Amino acid sequence: MNEKEEADPLQPEERARSKFVRALVQQKGQSRSGVTGWPGPIPKRIVQFWDDLDRLPADVESCMKSWRQLESAGFELEVFDRDAASDFIRDRLGSRQKEAFDLCYHPSMMSDYFRYSYILVEGGFYIDADDVYHDTPIGHLFDDGRLKLQPFCYDLATSQMVAPSIFTEPGADQPGWIFYFNTTPMIAPRNHPMIERSLLNATASLEAGGINGLPEVQATTGPGNLTRSVFEVISEGCSPDALMVAHDWELTSTSQWPLSYRDDARNWRLSNQRRYSVLPSESR
Repeated sequence: MNEKEEADPLQPEERARSKFVRALVQQKGQSRSGVTGWPGPIPKRIVQFWDDLDRLPADVESCMKSWRQLESAGFELEVFDRDAASDFIRDRLGSRQKEAFDLCYHPSMMSDYFRYSYILVEGGFYIDADDVYHDTPIGHLFDDGRLKLQPFCYDLATSQMVAPSIFTEPGADQPGWIFYFNTTPMIAPRNHPMIERSLLNATASLEAGGINGLPEVQATTGPGNLTRSVFEVISEGCSPDALMVAHDWELTSTSQWPLSYRDDARNWRLSNQRRYSVLPSESR
């Protein structure tokens, strides 16, 4: 290797997926053929998850309440806890998926697995419980049947997220940048092939297990799994028009920081590949 060349920090398959997402993200003026090729509408149903609603932190509850104003615009809101999510998965998908959900060792993984399950079966709009709504119109996102996802970019060199205004510009790239899709928001009709693949891949990864039976969160159920699944489905021939990249989603909603739960084991970053348990002091 030339002394001036730097080793790629990503594995070849990771680099391929990152380049794939970058191409989609930096494509301005997305094709409108997806509107007719993937007809809607998508159910105006907002779905959220918190594993134990009896221990719902007040600051997270405030984030969740910000979406209630959309009820006046015809949206239905549903909130699931661990038991309700488990029952839904068992009743609507079956024992294999229920057993995979049981293998999710952290609430973050449960929420990931549940959103794939719910959106596949019912369609609608999944949003994380810690996302705050900024009172912008979203009705147009439900008119057609494309999957709507938010792009992210992480810079390994600085250990920080890259601002969308920077990484969405055509040609923008750095050796340490990783382009990927976030799992929130997730807006899709029922039976969308990219959601179906995401659930299938998450199920297989959970069944395969990991270190001490605790596989890595991001790759198993989180954005890594979603990005891999989108990449696979399009690579196998599905039209890219089945996906709409929500370039400016931060104008609609942002994940709230700081929140009380982010400082303890409820934060998946502090519990990745570790046995999870909630202490009494973490309840609110």
